[in-house]
Amino acid sequence: MRLIRGLYSCPIELFKKGCVATIGNFDGVHLGHQAIIKRLTDKATELQLPSVVVLFEPHAQEFFRPDHAPERLFKLTDKVKALEALGVDYVLCLRFNRELAQLSAQDFVRRVLLEHLRVKHLFIGDDFRFGHQRTGDFELLKSYDFSVEANHSITHTIDSKSIRISSSQVRQTIRNNDFELAKLLLGKSYLVCGKVAHGDKQGRQIGVPTANIALKRRKSPLQGVYAVKVFGLSSQSSPQPIYGVANVGVKPTLNVRAERLEVHLFDFDGDIYGQRICVEPVAKIREEKKFASIDELKLQIAQDIAQTKEFFRQQNIQ
Repeated sequence: MRLIRGLYSCPIELFKKGCVATIGNFDGVHLGHQAIIKRLTDKATELQLPSVVVLFEPHAQEFFRPDHAPERLFKLTDKVKALEALGVDYVLCLRFNRELAQLSAQDFVRRVLLEHLRVKHLFIGDDFRFGHQRTGDFELLKSYDFSVEANHSITHTIDSKSIRISSSQVRQTIRNNDFELAKLLLGKSYLVCGKVAHGDKQGRQIGVPTANIALKRRKSPLQGVYAVKVFGLSSQSSPQPIYGVANVGVKPTLNVRAERLEVHLFDFDGDIYGQRICVEPVAKIREEKKFASIDELKLQIAQDIAQTKEFFRQQNIQ
């Protein structure tokens, strides 16, 4: 699969025979998204054309209302990896900036869909709007010389209740700490992945070394302290996860402002800087809070570790 960043990196001759495309944010690449991608790749195979997913980075709401934008389920890297695994040929990532925000719906169709992608068949959400002041819709797209299909919502039935699968629903489920339901909606466990980066070494100084992952997103649906499983540690001889306790937030007691994920790994000691790991939250331990002193913080961390180890012990017994 090829990631194309911006129209300037997408030569007009690349899709000279056309393509089959879909447009959206695809945050989380949940079961609803997976159904869309299946239709996309099946149609591309039928027409013998490449499949293209058009994304926007950042999310439009992050551009217009940064303080009120929804939390991110996936970073762009994770989203692209998930789409690649589903068989997508190309991802065109358009930078959402003032120029794109002011582009009329007609100009968006002309420049992106016709001139660069030469779309032959397009899948869009049934509530999809685009262009300046969101004037573009399904009816407008039907007036062009390519076929258009609407992607209808996918639902999941749990306890006789039908749940519409959406990124918003997955975010709410994670905020509610219902990771089993999130797994059902996503079709896989919810993971936060990234490279282990050097931090400020504050954890090591208080006797609790941590692996740090910069979230590189405005907000995360995870906030607080969690029991976690960690995958991808290359120094392991077994693919089994390492258990640990993680904090997601800004560490107010230590005056850290940038939101990040920090994991204290149990029964593990190794140099993993630069390695890409994936962290699976399985239970929330407590909310993040500011403590009156470092000693009070250290006492609470010891309690968090003991509580998390007991949680996993009980899980393994059952």
